Amino acid sequence: MDGDPSVEDRLDSFSLTFPLPYRVAFIIVLGVWGWALNLHYLYALQIDVPSLIRYPPRVGSQPPHHKSTYRLASFLSATLCFSIVVFWLLSRRDPKLVIDYDWWPMTYLLLLAVLFVIPLRSLAVSHTGRSRLLWTLKRVSIGGLAEAKDGKFGDILLADALTSYAKVLGDLFVCLCMFLSRGGSATKRPDRNCGGDVFVPLLMAVPSMIRLRQCLIEYLRVRRAPYKESAGWGGQHLANAAKYATAFPVIIFSALQRNLATQDKNVSTGLYRAWLVAMLVNSLYSFYWDVAKDWDLTLFSAKERNSPEHPFGLRRRLMIHKPAVYYAVVGLDLALRCTWVIKLTPGLDHVADFESSIFLIQFLEVFRRWVWIFFRVEAEWLRNTTTGLGLGVDDILLGVYDSSDKYDSDD
Repeated sequence: MDGDPSVEDRLDSFSLTFPLPYRVAFIIVLGVWGWALNLHYLYALQIDVPSLIRYPPRVGSQPPHHKSTYRLASFLSATLCFSIVVFWLLSRRDPKLVIDYDWWPMTYLLLLAVLFVIPLRSLAVSHTGRSRLLWTLKRVSIGGLAEAKDGKFGDILLADALTSYAKVLGDLFVCLCMFLSRGGSATKRPDRNCGGDVFVPLLMAVPSMIRLRQCLIEYLRVRRAPYKESAGWGGQHLANAAKYATAFPVIIFSALQRNLATQDKNVSTGLYRAWLVAMLVNSLYSFYWDVAKDWDLTLFSAKERNSPEHPFGLRRRLMIHKPAVYYAVVGLDLALRCTWVIKLTPGLDHVADFESSIFLIQFLEVFRRWVWIFFRVEAEWLRNTTTGLGLGVDDILLGVYDSSDKYDSDD
């Protein structure tokens, strides 16, 4: 049984085996594995990610950053597997026992939280790395943005990753809310209105608010910088802020459709159309920005995409792989930006509300972000190495300008 939550309040078969707390934990652990793979592959390409994000370098006999991350991911995975197996033995997929033993999977979420604060030296990162991560999280959590020399790019990567975890963060709150509610249980059918109709949508909007504020900070820095004739007026940062702002109508209209119990067909139809327009704008705008701005590809530039200096729609220097891979990733990014189209497909519209489908969509978004990071870091590395200054194009605008150094936009 994997029933429609709108008409069925019982635990579905997926939740009996894989309750919400474990789904949240699984995606968090998956993100650690993804970051390790990012670091490893980019390290093999001689792209120095730690230097880009101004992360403390490894010295002497210390292992590369990706090996430390693999160790952490392995430890988290082993403990997650142990916790799930014990839960299966305790609950035996009996609905009553699954609900009664909700405290057990919550202990694993507590373990994850503890490891972020007090990581084990032999399994996680060094105390220097831990302090750096916590400080970055603290700064990013309020929309702060470091200067270029202090790790601005790392702040941007982390904040962008949080936008892909927005629904996961919402589910994490739902777990805690149901667990702490009187008579509630973290392993019941998820009540995504727990804590009120507004709080979960507001929490899901926070990552986009963070990036919006970061973009405005960058805009103000450009406006205050000298040599504005070279820096421009900062319009690209405002356009980027507008991209993150398009997430808010999506969240608002989705929440209204879920929470408003109305028999007024005109109201329902109006909300649905507003949601559809909001989703379309957000998805296509974000896709354009991924390709044209984050990855520096020329697919949307009529002037540059047919240049004989590079494959159609790409750029002159490609470090990740062959051109076919770039084309495949562009198509994949568009498809995963538009998973909401499932709700428009006759016969599949209700499937999107199943717990298994919600989990799959969250997994695919994290996967999309994992792929995005490879090409975003590659583009940043090419911007840095092109100038020979160790700075990206935006960073040059904030530092001491030397007219003898030019940025090669083809790279």
